[in-house]
Amino acid sequence: MPATEPGPFLIETDDLRFSVGGRRIFDGLSLRVARGTVTAIMGPSGTGKTTLLRLITGQIRPESGSLKVDGREVAKLDRAELFELRRHMGMLFQNSALLTGDSVFDNVAFPLREHTRLPERLIRTIVLSKLQTVGLRGAARLMPSELSGGMARRVALARAMVLDPELLLYDEPFSGLDPISMGMIMRLIRRNNDILGVTSILVSHDVEEVSQIADYCFVMSGGKVIGEGTPAELQAMDSPLIRQFMSGSADGPVPFHYPAAPYRDDLLGGGR
Repeated sequence: MPATEPGPFLIETDDLRFSVGGRRIFDGLSLRVARGTVTAIMGPSGTGKTTLLRLITGQIRPESGSLKVDGREVAKLDRAELFELRRHMGMLFQNSALLTGDSVFDNVAFPLREHTRLPERLIRTIVLSKLQTVGLRGAARLMPSELSGGMARRVALARAMVLDPELLLYDEPFSGLDPISMGMIMRLIRRNNDILGVTSILVSHDVEEVSQIADYCFVMSGGKVIGEGTPAELQAMDSPLIRQFMSGSADGPVPFHYPAAPYRDDLLGGGR
């Protein structure tokens, strides 16, 4: 990222506001992500967790408020500056987003070929080293259709790491994985963060898994942060909403039923 005097926080949002189709997603969101940590963003569905990742990467822009990455206001960056900023980010998408017509090797090599002028011999060395890190060097010539869900997620992680980013963003990395694959991904996230010294932001609904690897967590609801702390601190909080989310209880402030007219009135009225 740009050569500036690094502060203790890599990501900073202040009074961030954003809406989609007239629905308020963020209504004064303020949080800070410390450098070198695994930070989890959690909350009920529809609270804007993935939207926050899109704002961080500059895919969309807030209506008002501030969002800084490495001290730079993302919404004020021009196209070239934003492109440069993204070169220092890696993204693991929820569905892995592999290029179906390319081999595992070519999927991981793609960012290097797009963003650098490295010779193919050096690209080969880098790609194989990243695949070795995720345990899939032997699968380099396989196609995405030949991979299991867990293998595809690991290939996507190798691709996210291939440019040695300072910031890694994970969008629901455990979704749809079996327990063994989930354990592998958890170990890779934690190990990469500790060994490479990167900053990781992890969006997930999986409270138990997140609690094992996250240094710090934010819980969002109603467009704001309603709780933050270490996983242990969140578990001990008195907030009914945080208790419901952390325990996965069906009963609590977040209702099961979408707002509707009384059931009896709907049945007797015959309307839609």
